[in-house]
Amino acid sequence: MKRYCLALDLKDDTQLIAEYEAYHRNVWPEIKKSILDSGITNMEIYRLGSRLFMIMETDDSFSFGRKAAMDASNPKVQEWEQLMWKFQQPVPGSKPGEKWVLMDRIFDLS
Repeated sequence: MKRYCLALDLKDDTQLIAEYEAYHRNVWPEIKKSILDSGITNMEIYRLGSRLFMIMETDDSFSFGRKAAMDASNPKVQEWEQLMWKFQQPVPGSKPGEKWVLMDRIFDLS
C-alpha cells in the first residue's frame, strides 16, 4: 500500500463551499468506480476554511499517469471535474490548470 497526500483550495465563498460539500456527500457512482478502478483503495478529504487535504491509499497498480489517462477517456469523470472546477482554485505555486497538488511528507513518527 502507498499513501499520498494532496492539497487544493476552494473559492472562499460560504455558499460555494456548502454546495461542494453537498456534492461530496453524494458522489456520483461513476466517480467512485473510476477511483477504485484506478487502484485507489481508500480516499478521504478534509477541509480547513477553504483549504482541502486529501489522503489517498493505493495498491501497487496505481500511478498518477495511469489515473490521468483513465480520467481523460472517461466522459463522466470529465463532467465531474468540470463541475468541481466551479468551486476549486489552485493552491499557490501550482502549475497552470493543476488541481490537486502532491504534498511532501516532512515527518514520520515511525
